[in-house]
Amino acid sequence: MNGFIQTPPKATLPYSTDVLLKELLESHFSPEQFSEIENDLKKFEQRLENEIENYAQDCHQHPPRLIPFDAWGNRIDEIEVAPGWKQLDKVSCEEGIVAIGYERKYGELSRLYQFAKLYLYHPSSAYYTCPLAMTDGAAKLLENFGSNEQKAHAYQNIISRDPNKFWTSGQWMTERSGGSDISNTETTAIKTGDHYLLNGVKWFTSATTSQMAMTLARIVDEKGNSVAGSRGLSLFYLELRDENEKLNGIEILRLKDKLGTKALPTAELQLKNTKATLIGEIGAGVKTIATLFNITRIYNATTTVGAWKRLHDLALDYSTKRLAFKKKLKDHPLHLQILTNSRIHFEASFHLVSYVASLLGIEECSKDQHKRENASSILRLLTPIAKLYTAKNFMGHCSEMIESFGGAGYIEDTGLPMWLRDAQVFTIWEGTTNVLSLDVLRAMIKENAFTPWAQMITKTLHEIKSSELQDMISDVLSLIKQTVEFVTTHSNSSPEILESKMRALSFRIGDITCATLMLEHTTRNLTSKNLYSAKRFIKELNRTELERAVDLKAESSFLSGQA
Repeated sequence: MNGFIQTPPKATLPYSTDVLLKELLESHFSPEQFSEIENDLKKFEQRLENEIENYAQDCHQHPPRLIPFDAWGNRIDEIEVAPGWKQLDKVSCEEGIVAIGYERKYGELSRLYQFAKLYLYHPSSAYYTCPLAMTDGAAKLLENFGSNEQKAHAYQNIISRDPNKFWTSGQWMTERSGGSDISNTETTAIKTGDHYLLNGVKWFTSATTSQMAMTLARIVDEKGNSVAGSRGLSLFYLELRDENEKLNGIEILRLKDKLGTKALPTAELQLKNTKATLIGEIGAGVKTIATLFNITRIYNATTTVGAWKRLHDLALDYSTKRLAFKKKLKDHPLHLQILTNSRIHFEASFHLVSYVASLLGIEECSKDQHKRENASSILRLLTPIAKLYTAKNFMGHCSEMIESFGGAGYIEDTGLPMWLRDAQVFTIWEGTTNVLSLDVLRAMIKENAFTPWAQMITKTLHEIKSSELQDMISDVLSLIKQTVEFVTTHSNSSPEILESKMRALSFRIGDITCATLMLEHTTRNLTSKNLYSAKRFIKELNRTELERAVDLKAESSFLSGQA
C-alpha cells in the first residue's frame, strides 16, 4: 500500500517576492530612501526566514501557563511564556517595529515604512504584534498627554531599540459588564497623595506580561461619590510591578481559553489598591483613550492584510503542487477563481491600509497645517473603516483558502486550522463591525469627516488622466455621487435610516476608497497585473457573482505573477 504523501505548501520570501509592496514603497520614497528601506527589509526578511519563524513555532507549541502559587503556598501569579516569546520581544525591539514611528527619520512617510515592516512581521510573530499595537498606542498617548516624568521614563522605554530598556504596554478596558460599551466600567480610583489606587476586575487583558498598562477607572471622592456613565471615566497609567518586582496590587484570576491566538497571554485580573497615575484630564478618559484606539485599529488592519498575504501565498503555492483529478489545483477553473478573487480583494485592502498609514504620518509630521488637518479628518473616517473592512473581508476569504487545501486544511498538525481560528479575532478586537460602523457615523455627523473624504476621492479621480482607466474612473465617480446623495438625504431627515444602513455604508466607503487607490496606483505602475486587478475589483462593485464575466486565461495570467 502506498503511503499518503502530499507536498506541503511553502511561503515565498515575504519581501523579495512582494511586487505590490515594492511598487508602493518605490512610488512614495526617493531613490535614496527606498534603497535604505529595501536593504533593511531584505535583512529583516532573512531574519524572518532563519530565526523569527522558529521563535513563533516555539510559542505555538508552548502556550502560556499560569503559576498562581509557589511551592510553599505563596501567591506569585507568574505567567510562564515560551522562550520564543521572549525572543520575539527582543526582535521587536531591535527591529524598531514601534520605534520607527517615533524616530520619524522619513518625516511624513515614517509611518508607511513602519507599517510595511509590521505587515511583513505579523505572520511570523505568533501575535506578538498585539502587545506592539498597544505599546504604540501607549506611546502616542504619552507623547500627547503624558507628564514630564512619564515621558522621561515610560515613553522612552516603549520607543527604545535597546532590549535591556524596551517595555511593552497593555490596554485594560474590558470588564464583566461588556466589551466596547465602557460606560458601565466598575473599576474605581481613589486619590492618595500624588497617585491613585485602583480597585476592580478587568475581564480581558491581552499581553499581560507587559511592564505597564493603560486602563480606565471611575474616580471616587472622599464621600464615595462618582460620576456615572462614560463622562465619569478617567485614564490611568500603571506599572505591573513595583521596585521589588512584586505585582502592583494585581491578582491574576485566570488565563483565558480563547478560540485562537493561543500563544498570546490573555488574562482576567483583579486590581486591589493598584497604584496608578492619571493620564490627561479627569473625566476625559474616553476622549483620551481614543488616541490609543486609533493606533491599535490601524495595527489591526495592517496585521490582517499581513496574515491574508501569507495565507494566500501558501494556498497559491499548494495549488501548483497538489494534483486532483489528473490536474493541478491551479488548472481547475473554480479553484483558479477562488484564488484570483482572494488576491484582488487582498490588494484592495492592502491599498486601503497603506493609505491610512500614510495619513497618520501626514497628521503627525506635516508642516502644512491645512494638509495636516485634512489628513486628520479623512483619517478619522477611514481608521474604523479600514479595521472593519479588512477584518470582515479577510474572514470570508480565509475560510475559502482553508477550504482550498481540502482535508489538509482541517488537520491541526498542518498548521492550517490555526489561521482560521486566529482570523476571527480581527473582527472582534478594537471594536466589532457594528460598533465601528457606529463610530463611522459619529465621525460623519459630529466631526464632519465625510465631506473631506468625498472631496479627496473626487479630486484624486479627476486628476487621473490615463485613457485606459477612464471607464473605471467614471464608474467610481458614479458610485461616489450616489453615496454622497444618500448621506445628504438621510443625515437630517432620516437619522434612524442612516444608522440602520451604517454597516453597508461603511463597506461602500471602503470599496470606493480601495477602487480609487487602486486606480491611482495603476497610473504610477501601469502593468497588466495592476490594470487587471483594478478592473476586476471595480466591475464587481455593482455586480452579482452570476453576472460577472469569467476570463480563465486572464485569471491564470494574473495569478502566475504572484507565484
